Amino acid sequence: MGAIRITNMQFHTYNGVYAEEQKLGQRLQVDVELRLPIEAQVQHDDLKETVNYGDVYRAVAEFVTTHHYQLIEMLANQLLQHLQGLFAVSGITLRIRKGAVPIDGIFDTVEIEVSTDD
Repeated sequence: MGAIRITNMQFHTYNGVYAEEQKLGQRLQVDVELRLPIEAQVQHDDLKETVNYGDVYRAVAEFVTTHHYQLIEMLANQLLQHLQGLFAVSGITLRIRKGAVPIDGIFDTVEIEVSTDD
């Protein structure tokens, strides 16, 4: 099974529990992995035999910037379902990172990961 990955897509969004997050917004980072049988499926150097990366990027960007949730877990679940409906793949793993989290501590990001079954 092969995988197509687009990593560290960044979007300004208005997701969060707190009023400041919903008003000012913040940057989210998104990674998507699409699993499909590249070895068997791509035989003729033809884009129709695989997934168009540009279509994936546009689908993620449109969804993430137009849907607003309190929890990035909910955003991840809904985006995962949306991508499943758009792309004929065997499985998807999605990671969403948020750096501006109101936690008293030192860390880079909080990351949520969701996957479909292969």
